[in-house]
Amino acid sequence: MPENSPQQHQPARPVVVYGATGHTGRFVVAELRGRGHRPVLSGRDPDKLAALAAEFGDLDVRPAPIDDPVALRRAFAGAAAVVNCAGPFTDTAGPVAAAAVHNRAHYLDVSAEQSPVRALHREADASARAAGVAVVPAAAFYGGLPDLLATAATTGWDSVDEITVAIGLDRWWPTEGTRVTGRRNTAPRLVVSEGRLTPAPTDPPPRSWAFPEPLGSRQVVGLPFSEIITIARHLPASVVRTYLDHTALQDIRDPNTPPPRATDGSGRSAQRFVVDVVARRGTEERRLSAGGRDIYAATAPIVVELLERLLDGRSTAVGAVAPGEVGPDALDALSPATLALTRWSPTS
Repeated sequence: MPENSPQQHQPARPVVVYGATGHTGRFVVAELRGRGHRPVLSGRDPDKLAALAAEFGDLDVRPAPIDDPVALRRAFAGAAAVVNCAGPFTDTAGPVAAAAVHNRAHYLDVSAEQSPVRALHREADASARAAGVAVVPAAAFYGGLPDLLATAATTGWDSVDEITVAIGLDRWWPTEGTRVTGRRNTAPRLVVSEGRLTPAPTDPPPRSWAFPEPLGSRQVVGLPFSEIITIARHLPASVVRTYLDHTALQDIRDPNTPPPRATDGSGRSAQRFVVDVVARRGTEERRLSAGGRDIYAATAPIVVELLERLLDGRSTAVGAVAPGEVGPDALDALSPATLALTRWSPTS
């Protein structure tokens, strides 16, 4: 094992996972345990937290309601970092981040929602800088993975004409948390146009996108997630837009679509994904793709990889920052065990 491996040099201060009993939260707890951490479990339901703690081997539990700032500060006391997995993030991101920063703990979340990511960039930056910690919203499949791909694809460019993100899913089995977030997420979606955040077009028509295998050619529709906000935070792009697989969008809009079902011991579903990023500057195009299985499960190694860079000093980022600012090289660590990458493929 390398001398400075995170497994050998764990911080004395623990990592708190808020929303630990949720579908994604459980994956994050398992990922932390697999890397040698002993996370503290937090959230709103003491009974569920106790059951999860016993399942993972008597982990510490610190319940805290989202509407009680004193309880949140107490739950995060002494923490090195807080990973927020409790949505909707419109409700939780502000209070959880504020309590984390109060305790001089790094904050990361897994939000796909644009509004709370934008709010944290605006409202938490100064306090996080003063505390010497990082606030990293959207460190997940949505937001984080496209941001990391776009960061890598534009390496060495001081300007970018266009970044296009295409998210291909062979199906989408939504969790109840995803459904609740979708119902609550009524804010206008944004894209980047002429270097500024602007309202996304309404009801855009589907178009065809040629994904790498195993998905191949699929119909996609314009639907921006939190990666628009993270990419706009630090990459000098004139245009940024996101497309989502049309079939997956139909799945999530259908109330009869079932939740994800585990097909292996890790709890992953059989869902397959490809995230395709094409960056253009003048006549030069770069394409970088990442494929894998189960968007909820894939979130865990992304957020924990970024977290460990903050904990072990590989990243010195402070303030409200994008995932690509914390770990521009994180894709190398995530592949090939988590993601299958296709690098620098020319586009036709």
